[in-house]
Amino acid sequence: MVALIPRRLFCTKISRNCHQHQLQWSVKQVTKSNFNDSLHDFHSHLSSSDFVAVSFQNTGSFSAAWHRVSSFDCPETAYLKARRAADRFQLLQFAVCPFTISGSKVTAHPYNFHLFPRDELNIGMPSYSFSCQTSYLTAMAQQGFDFNACIYDGISYLSRAQELVAKVRMGNPIAIHHVVKPTSTPPSVADTIFVERVKSRVKHWKKACADSSSRKTDGERLMEKYTSFDAVIGNGQFLGFFFLSDNILKFVYWLQMLGEFSDDLVALKIPTKGGGTQAVRVVLTSSKEDKSLFERELQNVEEEQNKKIRGFREVIDLISASQKPVVSHNSLNDFSVIHSKFIGPLPLNMDEFLCSLRLVFPHVFDVNHLMKEIGPLENVTNIPAAISYLKNRFFAPIDMEISHGALLNEGKIHGQTVLRICHLFAKLCSVLRITPGAIQSSDDNITSRLGGYAHSFKSCSVSSQESVDGRIRIWTKSPRKVGCKHLVFLWGFRDSLSAGMLKSLLQGSHDVFSEEFDVCLVDKSCAIVVFLQPNLSQAFLDIMSSEGISGSLRELVSEGLRAAGYETYKRACGLGYWEADLASALDKASATPDCFSQSGSETNPSEVYWCNDLMINLATCEV
Repeated sequence: MVALIPRRLFCTKISRNCHQHQLQWSVKQVTKSNFNDSLHDFHSHLSSSDFVAVSFQNTGSFSAAWHRVSSFDCPETAYLKARRAADRFQLLQFAVCPFTISGSKVTAHPYNFHLFPRDELNIGMPSYSFSCQTSYLTAMAQQGFDFNACIYDGISYLSRAQELVAKVRMGNPIAIHHVVKPTSTPPSVADTIFVERVKSRVKHWKKACADSSSRKTDGERLMEKYTSFDAVIGNGQFLGFFFLSDNILKFVYWLQMLGEFSDDLVALKIPTKGGGTQAVRVVLTSSKEDKSLFERELQNVEEEQNKKIRGFREVIDLISASQKPVVSHNSLNDFSVIHSKFIGPLPLNMDEFLCSLRLVFPHVFDVNHLMKEIGPLENVTNIPAAISYLKNRFFAPIDMEISHGALLNEGKIHGQTVLRICHLFAKLCSVLRITPGAIQSSDDNITSRLGGYAHSFKSCSVSSQESVDGRIRIWTKSPRKVGCKHLVFLWGFRDSLSAGMLKSLLQGSHDVFSEEFDVCLVDKSCAIVVFLQPNLSQAFLDIMSSEGISGSLRELVSEGLRAAGYETYKRACGLGYWEADLASALDKASATPDCFSQSGSETNPSEVYWCNDLMINLATCEV
């Protein structure tokens, strides 16, 4: 919580800034045709900025109401849901905004990259399908999104994992810069004969090249230079040496022997499809200067090829290399997508995911988490609502300066969300009295939580009195902390029942409901019963599985009412039972033996904040 700063009634100087979040800002739109030039500008802006905000537009998020990350999800189930959505849906826009905060002024450099993965290199990757949700595509179309331009001029990319596979498939020569010394074991007679034979062959080859070159005209040399890919980047002659993979020692001796001719020879490794070395090609240059030129040109060609392979991922790599704090609005979902598309396949569990992600983005800041530092915000569900909430309660004027142009009052400009994140972040820093410079220097004492799911980064974040032990936070008017073991999933009731009607039916049906409890609908097929007193949830589950049920509860069970604890729900998510209705998924999980280890669940139970008026709004399940 923070102390309230009285809101001033008069705001003449910053009156325009009070409503900036309702206007449209200029955002640079980047496609394949202007990507290279924009990349240079982006790198420059990134280097001079203190933070980087990210947001994106994809083809969907969840295909059923209960697939959405919800208040009753523990960290592991939340990650499993985010992981599934990240793997299924595709990015079409990725907005990135390096920005700096100086007092109440934000200097921002927004870019909106239009993406579409395609096989740019004709090597069969990327080649995969993805899901689309009509509501998402409809919303993008209403915003003026050009799907034809996206498909034809969208920027392609490969993840880091895909890049490694692509380089193997392409099989381009790789310069050998370092030679591994052989073991101290003396070479055998056969190895010695092999080395001497190769030495002799290289000497004869060099002499023959010198003799033939002296008899060629300049035109013939020029034509020879462009007779193959290798010759394009050097004016040399080539000699190929093939060797068996089970005789690596001979290969090492051979490379060492080439050291005797290092003044004018360059060795290139020819990779196999499996990633090993198939052959080595030796390039004979005319002089030390020509050799240096050849090596530089070879390096330039490799760098250009790598850029083409990486595509848009070059932006992600620049952000990672800068080590600048990354600001997002929903970091669990956002970075699941980023990891899946640009780093590699998502790990099976959240701990491995966080370990992998920290290596790429060690500093992550979630504005949702910062909003929770102000207090329970049950009505703040999106960025505009958050900005409006702060504007109505705090005096925190923010002046936005956009590098790509002035404020625009009309027109359909993509990538606006990333600027609103910058605006909201700066406003939160002002309200919470956080100095951005102090934030960046605090690396050990300040932690940030990924999506509020209790896994800390060494990052810039306001310190919090809350624990970071895996608890789930639901911020409502009157929150109560309850353990996941106090939740019972209930299904098999009539479709027309509301949460209030179901609660009325349960009241008086058994003594277990004589104490305070609450009911919340997850979807139309399933509800959660929350027992606010210990041991009542297990008592209810025992009753439901016994034959001694009586009264109105017996009638409900005879009509098909079923119940299961939280572990059954975790099992459904872990086994991938992503049915349209949660009830169907719980039926499958109930019939499946529990293969998950529950060690540690008693020593570190997950908890949620609950209140009596909490209700899942099914009308908000689609965008």
